[in-house]
Amino acid sequence: MAFMTWTAAEFGTGVAIADEQHQKIFDMVNRMHDASAAGDRGAIGKVLDELVSYVVMHFQTEEKLMQEKKYPDYSAHKAEHDKLVATCADLQKKFHAGQADVTQETAAFVKDWLVNHIPKIDRAYASCLNA
Repeated sequence: MAFMTWTAAEFGTGVAIADEQHQKIFDMVNRMHDASAAGDRGAIGKVLDELVSYVVMHFQTEEKLMQEKKYPDYSAHKAEHDKLVATCADLQKKFHAGQADVTQETAAFVKDWLVNHIPKIDRAYASCLNA
């Protein structure tokens, strides 16, 4: 059973590109969780790098759309993105320096962030971005 399962009812925003990218992020979080459960540091590092890179690209996509459509809560939304990217970049740096591990608790942190961010924060931009 997957650690995280994306469903339109629970996580759909109604913005096609965001929903497609969110599904890929869920897949990467599942792979990170599995690699951490297996204790495979090499696989963890690979998926961590892929996940951080993809999330940065995803946030850039969302932010560009929000700017183009003049989304009124852009600044607050971007601040949430920036905070998560800083946390992830710090973990990534420490992981590769051998100063931190990526554990199942790390995957749980990311899951919690997504479960709270997508339905509560991302869904708010749907009507503006789809206008």
